[in-house]
Amino acid sequence: MKTILVPTEHLPSMLPAIETALLLAQKFGSCIVGFPLRPAVSDLVAMDPDSGLTMVAVKENDAELIRHAEETFRSFMERHQVPQRSGTGEASLSWTWHKDAPSGHDYVGSYGRVFDIIVLARPGSEWQSPSMITLESALFESGRPVLIAPPSAPQSLGRNILIAWNCSTEQARTMGDAMPLLRLAERITIATVEGATVAGPSGEEMAHSLELNGIAAEPVTLKPGKRSAGETLLNKADELGCDLIIKGAYTQSRLRQMIFGGTTRHILANAQLPVLMAH
Repeated sequence: MKTILVPTEHLPSMLPAIETALLLAQKFGSCIVGFPLRPAVSDLVAMDPDSGLTMVAVKENDAELIRHAEETFRSFMERHQVPQRSGTGEASLSWTWHKDAPSGHDYVGSYGRVFDIIVLARPGSEWQSPSMITLESALFESGRPVLIAPPSAPQSLGRNILIAWNCSTEQARTMGDAMPLLRLAERITIATVEGATVAGPSGEEMAHSLELNGIAAEPVTLKPGKRSAGETLLNKADELGCDLIIKGAYTQSRLRQMIFGGTTRHILANAQLPVLMAH
């Protein structure tokens, strides 16, 4: 995980996201790349012959968003004494700023394809919160794993991992993306929630596969009782003192989860620790 993309907004939740990215970068000696994330200009104003003055104001606002985003990212790196990357060659712990990024949340999905991982702040319902559009663009369009930061900066990352195993294709893909972190973990628990799986290999079979790769993991089966699968997994992660959850995203469709709820949506809304997801 040598290249880390951090789409940057001028929001209170941005600092925990950059802090999470730095914890990851310190593990692998990575280059962290930031860029200004903001709405597309076309989303902010209706184009018509009389909108000249409005467009001027919108473009000035866009420039201000870019300035604030870069200031947030750059000042964080300087405070933490992370060197700015110069030259070419193999990545080391460093940062750089992609100043020419176009506006629009969909850019996360396209530009993210050339990175090992994308780090985002957790989406929220408040108006000053990151957008679900950004997260879904990263998950569905980049083909890369996404690390979702909690509202408060974590103290550690990837030492004690909970794998939310539901036997699915999405979870298997996420496991492959997470292997660099799994190899460095001190403790790994493979948690399967009874009644919340699809047809596929058991947690015990996943543990055996990891063992063959030289990675020790303990499989456990959780009985949810009256709780949802998402609640059960978060409670177990809290009980074990985990500092990372690895979870395949949207085994059920997004529409179904939006209407009826689902494990992915619950964890996205409530996790107080970093969550690594892929689809």
